[in-house]
Amino acid sequence: MSELASESQETNSPAAAKIPGALLRYRIIAYITGIGLLALCAAMVFKYGFDADAGVAIIGPLHGVFYMIYIVMAVDLALKARWSIKGTVWILLSGTIPFLSFVAERAVTRRVRAGRKF
Repeated sequence: MSELASESQETNSPAAAKIPGALLRYRIIAYITGIGLLALCAAMVFKYGFDADAGVAIIGPLHGVFYMIYIVMAVDLALKARWSIKGTVWILLSGTIPFLSFVAERAVTRRVRAGRKF
């Protein structure tokens, strides 16, 4: 019975009430970061394949800014959802590998909505 009481207190805590907003912010920036990384990969192909440097010069810094925001939003969600350090690091690194931010976003959404931790 005490487990149920502590569990209900945990879901009614102020941090738990803030999880949906943090999750939405994380999901938005995860998609933006993923698209930015794919655009950067395409720009790299144009840079080295067709000697066109302009794309990398523009998209590279943009992806860097998006990734910094991604880190902040992921850490914010991790703190509110009380993830493990290992799970948090995995999510942070997923913004650096093409397509993985999309996979991580789906996994995070499923786990957070189910109330499970990373």
